[in-house]
Amino acid sequence: MENIIEIKDIVKSYKNFKLDKVSFNVPKGYIMGFIGENGAGKTTTIKSIMNVFDTDDGEIKVFGLDNKIHEVEIKEKIGFVYSEFDFFTNFKLKDIKKYIAPFYKNWDEEVYNNYINKFKLDPKSKINKISTGMKTKFALALALSHHAELLILDEPTSGLDPVFRDEFLDMLLNIVQDEEKTILFSTHITSDLDKIADYITYIHNGKIVFSKERDQIYENYYLIKGSLEKLKNQEKLFIGIKKNKYGFEALTNNKKLVENQFGNDIIIERANLEDIMVYYNKMEVV
Repeated sequence: MENIIEIKDIVKSYKNFKLDKVSFNVPKGYIMGFIGENGAGKTTTIKSIMNVFDTDDGEIKVFGLDNKIHEVEIKEKIGFVYSEFDFFTNFKLKDIKKYIAPFYKNWDEEVYNNYINKFKLDPKSKINKISTGMKTKFALALALSHHAELLILDEPTSGLDPVFRDEFLDMLLNIVQDEEKTILFSTHITSDLDKIADYITYIHNGKIVFSKERDQIYENYYLIKGSLEKLKNQEKLFIGIKKNKYGFEALTNNKKLVENQFGNDIIIERANLEDIMVYYNKMEVV
């Protein structure tokens, strides 16, 4: 399988945070969900891929090329979608387009105009006068108008209403239908990825917990519910635990071992991505 992004052991250190030998691959033609709590390292990793940050160690290849040596060539093929336009606060959409288009050799004005019409955007509108959903549509139009082969989405659905979020997710599914385009979708809204992601990479406290096919994750992680009495001396079996006066709820990635220890005295349910994030956050960091 061809990988569009290959990240190997990248390290980036700050005073109170460190990307610690982060490694994962993004295969061609698929949607990779990139999850983690705020401050886990998602944006730092993305900015490292884009060579905005200079990493301390490790290697990043995009389209098989070193992301530092071939930065310009790589960025020609990337469309970047984010929820804010911090540098264009008072600009009209048409002026933002005029600024951005010359950076891309493959800019296609016809494709751009088609998306502007499809998304019902007014080029004369100022970016600070349109809704968050319209801003996201505009960012997507810009990203797709130079025939990008890789879309990197950094929290694009944050602040969107449920109707447009669903519409946006359908757009992403359509984009990857030909298996020629690839999407790296960073978000903390895990329900979006339940709908569309083929793979999930989870980063926690600057370290990769897993990078797997979505269905494999659902097959491996379970919520366990039982009485506090049964939990005694068994806490090490779990990744994270919640306790209350009625009993406990915990996350495991070893269902068979838990079943052997507890027998029929527990309730077992499949965990979703949000459950996994919540319980890893309760785990003691070592």
